Amino acid sequence: MTPIYLDYAATTPVDPHVAEAMAACLTLEGNFANPASRSHRYGWMAEEAVENARGQLAKALHCDSREIVWTSGATESNNLAIKGVCDLHESGHIITSAIEHKAVLDVCAHLEQKGFRVTYLQPQASGCISVEQVANAMADDTILVSLMYVNNELGSINPIADIAKLCQQKDVLLHVDGAQALGKVDVNVERDGIDFLSISSHKFYGPKGMGALFVKRGRKINAQIHGGGHERGMRSGTLATHQIVGMGLAAEMATAQLSQEEARLSALKQTLITGLQALEGVAINGDNTVANITNISFADVDGESLLLSLHDLAVSSGSACNSATMAPSYVLKAIGLDDELAHASIRFSMGRFTTEHDINQAVVSVTTAVQRLRAMTA
Repeated sequence: MTPIYLDYAATTPVDPHVAEAMAACLTLEGNFANPASRSHRYGWMAEEAVENARGQLAKALHCDSREIVWTSGATESNNLAIKGVCDLHESGHIITSAIEHKAVLDVCAHLEQKGFRVTYLQPQASGCISVEQVANAMADDTILVSLMYVNNELGSINPIADIAKLCQQKDVLLHVDGAQALGKVDVNVERDGIDFLSISSHKFYGPKGMGALFVKRGRKINAQIHGGGHERGMRSGTLATHQIVGMGLAAEMATAQLSQEEARLSALKQTLITGLQALEGVAINGDNTVANITNISFADVDGESLLLSLHDLAVSSGSACNSATMAPSYVLKAIGLDDELAHASIRFSMGRFTTEHDINQAVVSVTTAVQRLRAMTA
């Protein structure tokens, strides 16, 4: 039996239309060439395809196409933005939160070893960081604020536009990890006043290994990968035409379907929550969340046993990058859950191919598993 896939926050399947567009860029008969080969038609065609995709992504983010830098994913984009800014300073102060993705937290820890000071803001019970928290953490030597748009475990949405206004007033740069945002919320970097935005293609039905960093015009960063001066000197390396074409189309589709998908997934989310709240000892973690992510704790249940019992569901107990560890989620602990309850929490994340039948079956499966496990320990 094929498990029902409810782990879209970890990764999404490539949309068939995206896969078709990518396949057309792989063979001799297709648009396979190196976009940097400017001495023949093959290269010109590949470059045109890359720039078309750049335009698609720029439209999705509401920015100029020249503000898009291609990367291998949000992890590289986070590294490029944060290290790239700090490389321009001998020292300074960074503000982030305790519940960022490891691709931000590990970078900040690395920079601490180099002499930078980092303030790790503790989230509110909702899973959000307030403007007041950022304001109170500001110092004379603050050079960068790095906060995620949407939390990957809770789905909570930070007040990015308001935080951006504060940063502008204080002449501090703002980097936003937007990996979970595109296609789930209306991302508008111009309206929101964002300086740097990291995104990853495989979070919105594009290919893995492809991402981008929005760099606001006039902002400077030091390159982290050298060798050829591609992407206006900010990120060297031969551009993967097929990956870029896939990301561009995926971004266009995700933003075009945003309102429709948000309404559909909100209804499915409510069905899931209503169904599982029929059980006692159920709590929803996080507030002000996106439609596709729901994090739920189940009291009086061993978390590992619960996950193993749900063999017909593909769900997770937290971020995919930490799935190999048995430690409780640092995100859930940061919002006040104890180890036992954090262990007994499941992230359900839905997506484009999730059906009402899938959710109804998930409710039945989880209810059955929780009742059985509680009966065993009663």
